[in-house]
Amino acid sequence: MKIHRINPCKRWSDVTVFNGIGTFTEIADSDSTADIKGQVQQIFEQAEATLALIDSDKSRILAVTVYITDFANFDALNEIWDEWFPQNCAPSRACVKAELVDPDLLVEMTFTVAAGEKYLS
Repeated sequence: MKIHRINPCKRWSDVTVFNGIGTFTEIADSDSTADIKGQVQQIFEQAEATLALIDSDKSRILAVTVYITDFANFDALNEIWDEWFPQNCAPSRACVKAELVDPDLLVEMTFTVAAGEKYLS
């Protein structure tokens, strides 16, 4: 089976898809100085664009690993999270406290998703 690598570069691909399952990671790309709500919102906006690249959408997200730098931001993260997902579509989720490479970043998320049918082979 083919491995689809969307926008690959030397260190990563924007999305990697194998057998219809895609994975990608998002950080706040446009404003890393935003508060937690702003960074989560940026991540979700970017995720929607990334999902579109593989003919998917947020209702097809299977799992998310959330890397958060401070659990004091956990409630604010959950507020944006709960608003973003459609009713009864919340994926499996793990939240891990982590130190991120850029000290301005408060959160990073890795998504596992069901891609569109053309990515099944």
